Amino acid sequence: MNFDMNATTAETSHLKTIEQRLLWLSHWMIHNANHIRPKVDGIKVGGHQASSASMVSIMTALYFSALRPQDRVAVKPHAAPVFHAIQYMMGNQTLERMKNFRGFGGVQSYPSRTKDAGDVDFSTGSVGLGVGITALASLVQDFITAKDWGREKELGRMIALVGDAEMDEGNIYEVLQEGWKNNLRNCWWIIDYNRQSLDGIVREGLFERIEKIFDVFGWDVIRVKYGALQRAAFEEPGGDALRDWIDACPNVEYSALTYMGGAVWRKRLMDDLGDQGDVTRLIDSRSDAELAALMENLGGNCVSTMAKTFASIDHDRPICFLAYTIKGWGTPIAGHKDNHGGLMTKSQMAEWQIHMGVPEGQEWEPFAAVADTESLKAFLANVPHFAQGPRRYSDTPLEVPNINFATDREISTQAAFGKMLDQLAKDDSALASRIMTTSPDVTGTTGLGGFVNRRKLFSRNAQRDAFIEHRIPSTAKWNFAPEGQHIELGIAEMNLFLLLGAAGLSHSLFGKRLIPIGTVYDPFVHRGLDALNYACYQDARFMIVGTPSGVTLAPEGGAHQSIGTPLTGMAQDGLAAFEPAFADELAVIMKWAFDYMQRNGGSDPDERTWLRDETGGSVYLRLTTKPLEQPGKRADEAFREGTIDGGYWLRKPGPNCDVVIAYQGAVADEAIAAAGMIGEYRRDIGVLAVTSADRLNAGWTAAQRERARGNAAAQSHVERLLERLPSTCSLITVVDGHPATLSWLGSVAGHKTIPHGVEHFGQTGSIQDLYRYFRIDKSALVQSINQLTNGPSARFVQPPH
Repeated sequence: MNFDMNATTAETSHLKTIEQRLLWLSHWMIHNANHIRPKVDGIKVGGHQASSASMVSIMTALYFSALRPQDRVAVKPHAAPVFHAIQYMMGNQTLERMKNFRGFGGVQSYPSRTKDAGDVDFSTGSVGLGVGITALASLVQDFITAKDWGREKELGRMIALVGDAEMDEGNIYEVLQEGWKNNLRNCWWIIDYNRQSLDGIVREGLFERIEKIFDVFGWDVIRVKYGALQRAAFEEPGGDALRDWIDACPNVEYSALTYMGGAVWRKRLMDDLGDQGDVTRLIDSRSDAELAALMENLGGNCVSTMAKTFASIDHDRPICFLAYTIKGWGTPIAGHKDNHGGLMTKSQMAEWQIHMGVPEGQEWEPFAAVADTESLKAFLANVPHFAQGPRRYSDTPLEVPNINFATDREISTQAAFGKMLDQLAKDDSALASRIMTTSPDVTGTTGLGGFVNRRKLFSRNAQRDAFIEHRIPSTAKWNFAPEGQHIELGIAEMNLFLLLGAAGLSHSLFGKRLIPIGTVYDPFVHRGLDALNYACYQDARFMIVGTPSGVTLAPEGGAHQSIGTPLTGMAQDGLAAFEPAFADELAVIMKWAFDYMQRNGGSDPDERTWLRDETGGSVYLRLTTKPLEQPGKRADEAFREGTIDGGYWLRKPGPNCDVVIAYQGAVADEAIAAAGMIGEYRRDIGVLAVTSADRLNAGWTAAQRERARGNAAAQSHVERLLERLPSTCSLITVVDGHPATLSWLGSVAGHKTIPHGVEHFGQTGSIQDLYRYFRIDKSALVQSINQLTNGPSARFVQPPH
C-alpha cells in the first residue's frame, strides 16, 4: 500500500488518525510510568516524550505507508515509545508490557532485538551505531544477493531513523566513506531535524555542511521542510514573505516561539513583517490556534507530506531525508529547550487528554477517539509491512567440516589460523561457501591472505587486479567479483564490528546464514569496543580474531601491544573468548566455534560446564605471531573437552603438589620451561593450560548461581580441575595481558596465588627483553615460586639475561 501520490482523502485521513493515536499512546505510556505506576526507587523513570512527538508523523508515514516486509528499520533510540505504540496498535505488543514500560519485563527504553517482544529489526541505544549498521546491512544484503543461494526475496531498504544530534557521532562519517567505496544502495537515513539536543539548540548552519558531506559521498539529499498547510499558505498573497521569514528564523527563536504559542507568533510576525497588506491579511485570516498550527506544520510533522515524499522515490541510490520537525510537536511542551528529558505534568496531561479527545478510562484503548473504527481496522489489515507477521527468518545450520590443523614443528597461532582457513577455502563444503571474511586494511598481516587469494574479494561488479594483468609478482591476488567472499574495509574498527554485527544477523534479517570472520590487530579491538558491544547486544553471530596480541608483538611498541583485551573477552556478554597457545587447541576451538555461532537452542544449563551453550553466541580468538614448539599429537576427548571448557592439565599434579603454574596463550613456553627448571627439586608440580579464562570464569560463577538455587551438586570445570590440589598448594599464573585475567583462580578453592602479567603500556624490544621487563618470563616465574614456597634457591641457577 505505498502511498498514492494522488491519495484519497480517506487514506490521508487514516494516516492522520493513526498519527494522533500513536502520539497519545506513546505519551500516555511514558506518563503512566512516571506519574501513575507505583514508584519503587523514588527517581524519574523518564521516556523522552518530546523526542517521540517529533518522530510520530515520520514513523506513521513510514510504517503505515512506505514500508514493505523486506525493509528493515533502526529506530531512533528516543522514539522507542512510538515504536512500541505501533506494535501495540497492530496487536504485536501486550498491554501488560506497555504498562510496564522501562520496568522489569516491560517494553524496553530503547528498541531491542533480544529483549523486546515487538518486531525489532536493529537494536538501538548507543547513538550513531543503529544508523551506521543499516548501511553495512545493505552491503551484506548485496553480498548475499550476488551469490547463487536461491534467494528470491526482493531487495529491502535498510532505513535509519536518526536524531539530528546523532549526527555528531564520528562513526556515522566513517560509514559514509565505507558506503561510497562499496557502491552503497537501498539505504535511507531519515533525520529528525528538530534542532534541539539534550543540552541545547543545534548550531546554525551545521546541517548545510552535513548536507554537503552526504552529497560528496553520493547520497541524494531531500529536504522535507514545509508541511501541506505551509505550502498552501505560501501560495496565498503574501506567502513568499512568510516563507522567507521562516527560512531566516534562527533555530532557537523558532523553538521559543513554538512554545509560547499563537498569540506570540502573531505579534512576532507582525513586528518583523510589518503592515504589508497581503501578509497582514494572511496572518489575520487565521485564529491564534490556526496560526500556531500553520507555523508548526513543518514537513516532518506533516504525515501526508512524509508519505508522499517516501512514495516519490523510484531508485535505489542512498538517500538522506532531512525532515524538519518540532521537538514535542502537538504537546504542551513543544519547543521548550528543556523538553528533551522533560515530562508533561499531571495537570498538563489532563488538559492534553481533553484536547486529544480521549475519554477517561480509555487511555490504553488503541482506537479511543476514533470516529470510524471499522474503517480504520480495515485499513490497518492491509498495511503491507505487517502483512506477513513477524519478519524473523531462519536458516538451517551448516554442517561443520573437520578443521585440519598445521603439523609444523613450530608455528604461531596466527599462522595456524591462516592455514586452517586456507584449507577450508580449498574445500567445497557448504560452510566454506558461507564464510564472509573482513578486515580493516590488515588482511595480509592477520592471516587472511590465503583464504582471500582462493575465494576472492566481494564486489557487485568484477574488477581485475592490474598486477596480475601485467604479470607483476605479488603474494596477494586482489580479484574483486560478485562471488567473492572477503569484504575489505578501510581503517575503521567501528565499521568492522558493525559489519560483523550485520552479517551475524543475516540468517534472521535475510534468511541466509553467513559465517562472518573478522580480523584486527588485537590492541585495536578497543577502538571498536562500542560497536562490538552493540553487535553482541543484538545476538549477532561472528568470529573476531585479534592478532597479533600482547607485548609478544615486541618490535611494534606500546601502541600496538594489547594489555586489557583478555579482560574484555571475559567481560563481554555474548562473546566466548579464547587464547590458545597451540595449533591443535586452535583447531578444536574453531570447529566448536563454527557450530557455537549457529546454535539457537534453549537456555537450560549444560550439566558439565553450567554454561548455557545451547543458545550459542559469538567467538573471540586472541592470537599471536610467536612460533611455539608444538606438543605431540593429542586427540583424546579429555583434551578436546578441556580446550573448549577453558583449560586442561598439560602436566597433571600429583597428590602432594605444592605449586601449579597456570598460563594462557603465547607464554606457554615460559611456563613449561619454568616447570622444568624447578623440576629437579620439586617433583610434584602441575602445569595448567588455560585456553579460555572467560569460559573457566563464566562456568565457575554459573555453577555458584546454580548452587544458590538449591542444586548442591553443581560443579564447574575449573572447580573439578583444582579440587584435588592440597590446600597448601600455591598458584603462579602468567598471561601476556593484564594479570587479573588469571589471578582469580586462587579464589576458586582458596589457594595462595601470585599473578604475572602486563599492567602498563609496552615498549619496543625483543620478546625476551619485554618478557623480562614485565616479569612474564621463566626466570620471574621461578623466582616467585621460590619466594612463595621458600624452596632451595641454591639449587636454582638464574639464566643469563
